[in-house]
Amino acid sequence: MAYEHDMPAAAHRLLDAGKKLQLEQNRRRDVAGYLFGLAAECAVKAMAERFPELRRDEVFYAHFPELRTFVLDFVQGRSAQPLVRLLEHDRFMNEWHVKIRYARKEHVTSKPVEMWQDQAARAVSLMTGEGG
Repeated sequence: MAYEHDMPAAAHRLLDAGKKLQLEQNRRRDVAGYLFGLAAECAVKAMAERFPELRRDEVFYAHFPELRTFVLDFVQGRSAQPLVRLLEHDRFMNEWHVKIRYARKEHVTSKPVEMWQDQAARAVSLMTGEGG
């Protein structure tokens, strides 16, 4: 069965699930950290879809940190400035990588999960037009 992509809905769903896991006395901080990165990716991809200069397939299959670099290399113009400002900071989703899904729990929980949560929330907010 093929699934239709809905990046904004996925971003909200992943961010909400990560927050719920984070509230469980940090017992699933490792999974929450992974979900925050995916939420940020979905939000960035949803915003990137607005720019025709980006090749949709390349953006869709990219992950941090390559996604960040790829989008910054291609988007430009006034309408891209909020997205560029989000991504241009070296700390944005720093140390997050999709390969976290294979990592040992202690390797993920030693990462800046709270920072990822804040950054994912900022990306989702920007995606929905609430931030900037």
